[in-house]
Amino acid sequence: MTRAGLTEKILDIKREKGWSWKYICEKIDGYSEVLIVGACLGQMKLTKPQVVKAQELFGLSKAETAMLNEVPMRGAGVPMPPTDPLIYRFYELVMVNGPAWKALIEEQFGDGIMSAIDFDMVMERLPNPKGDRVKITMSGKFLPYKYYGASGNAPEYGFKEE
Repeated sequence: MTRAGLTEKILDIKREKGWSWKYICEKIDGYSEVLIVGACLGQMKLTKPQVVKAQELFGLSKAETAMLNEVPMRGAGVPMPPTDPLIYRFYELVMVNGPAWKALIEEQFGDGIMSAIDFDMVMERLPNPKGDRVKITMSGKFLPYKYYGASGNAPEYGFKEE
């Protein structure tokens, strides 16, 4: 069984049982819905206690269960640029707004990046009479670049200089 094959098996069971992602996330529990759904789709890994819950929920074999606890090849199967319209819009957000986000983060924090590893994300539905809105809140730790070879009074990290 490949990781892609396991993802298809999980999706088939979800369809056959008529389960929502919300239901699956409640049964597996312990992390955000984004992370649990990401693990079911092969992009994240579950902890050992969560894997036991997933095994029971989906009726998985020992090998399939172990696969859910392995570090995946993240991003595999997603073409660049993405072809799915919804995923492409996120790509478009980064292409169009990325330079401004970069400039603002660097101005406020210094020379570095926002972590996608030490990271949280919450998705909400906001009712609106003109059409409901999707609200996504992302929070990532600021990681300053290390200026290797720094000596004397030279800063070692790219934090914002006052």
